Amino acid sequence: MNQEKRLYNITTFGCQMNKADSERMAGILENMGFEFTEDPNQAKVLVYNTCTIRDNAEQKVYSYLGRQAKRKHQEPDLTLVVAGCVAQQEGEQLLRRVPELDLVMGPQHANRLDSLLEQVFAGNQIVATEPIHIYEDITKPRRESEVSAWVNIIYGCNERCSYCVVPNVRGVEQSRTPEAIKAEIEELAKQGYKEITLLGQNIDAYGRDLPGVTETGRHKHTLTDLLYYIHDIEGIERIRFATSHPRYFTERLIKACYELPKVCEHFHIPFQSGDNEILKAMKRGYTHERYRDIIAKIREYMPDAAISADAIVGFPGETEEQFQNTLKLVEDIGFDQLNTAAYSPRPNTPAAEWENQIDEQEKSDRLQRLNHLVAIKAGERSLRYQDRIEEVLVEDINPKDTTQVMGRTRGNRLTFFAGNLAELKGKVVSVKITEVRAFSLTGNALSLATV
Repeated sequence: MNQEKRLYNITTFGCQMNKADSERMAGILENMGFEFTEDPNQAKVLVYNTCTIRDNAEQKVYSYLGRQAKRKHQEPDLTLVVAGCVAQQEGEQLLRRVPELDLVMGPQHANRLDSLLEQVFAGNQIVATEPIHIYEDITKPRRESEVSAWVNIIYGCNERCSYCVVPNVRGVEQSRTPEAIKAEIEELAKQGYKEITLLGQNIDAYGRDLPGVTETGRHKHTLTDLLYYIHDIEGIERIRFATSHPRYFTERLIKACYELPKVCEHFHIPFQSGDNEILKAMKRGYTHERYRDIIAKIREYMPDAAISADAIVGFPGETEEQFQNTLKLVEDIGFDQLNTAAYSPRPNTPAAEWENQIDEQEKSDRLQRLNHLVAIKAGERSLRYQDRIEEVLVEDINPKDTTQVMGRTRGNRLTFFAGNLAELKGKVVSVKITEVRAFSLTGNALSLATV
């Protein structure tokens, strides 16, 4: 392959796990001598890291692929890779649909991109979707941010929610050892990162598959134990984690977040529905009462904690009354942020086969009503920040106003204020909030001496 043409591009769809996988794959490609280009049409290795949670994400991938498959007829040395969850789900069928593809690889194979590409460059068309043990991650990711970094602590998911395709495409739970996680975070601290987000599809399940129990019979390695274990790493100022499952969210974990100063008061705990019958059909394993108790307990320890969540409307069989129960939960709790979606049937999931599907018009109407309420409640929650002094970790420039920098509060609110990025990037600045919006804040730096 011509040296001057060793350019790559990765397009990422979907969740934070995918973003973390893309960063690792970018690190591998750069190690192989490739350079990143913003323009996919200039790239000679093109990776689509795909998501299959919703149908529209999947269709988008096919439209991108169609354009590049045509280009390959003119440029035979173009290498087309589909990675991630659509790749895992479709496997060889993807090759039948898009024969121009060179490599189809599931999420478990992200760390093997180099060896798989070597086989492609030797003239092979490869499908890598077989379950494997994810060997310890020694790749150096090309991280998007220089301030905040993702750290995977557990791959896969053992839950069996009736609507969700994730366990089929990301495999069974595999926890990394505490030692490996700590070593990665120490390395990040040396590189100047100030904030880390621990990632897992179901992060509260961390450690269940690792050997060892305590004298009281609980698992020796839990997310709570891990937080205590990594907390004092020098240089790291903030720790976050996502995504939590209400079934495993314990008071012991809440207490740890309260006691450990670096752990941010921000919790992302999906509830999916506010109705017990729907939750049961979803196979979520908790009731809305249990969910409310968790939030009440968090607020008992940390009254100001920011709570975000995920919700689905239009699940098969959902009545208007059951949808109202979701609205009631949102009204009662008052989320700082809520990711909402209309139910989308996914292949090989039980709910997709059910006959009591809700029509698209009804789903769209419910989604609109929910989003309207979410914006109102988030606006109300934002009011508490007015005239308050918040600690903001500066990450970047405000793309809409280059005289301003932007960063996040401990509660994960995006905050803008006037300042020079070159001086402030990676610093924690005290900002007096002058303007509040539903999902972001504006303020003035109290002094540009950092906290």
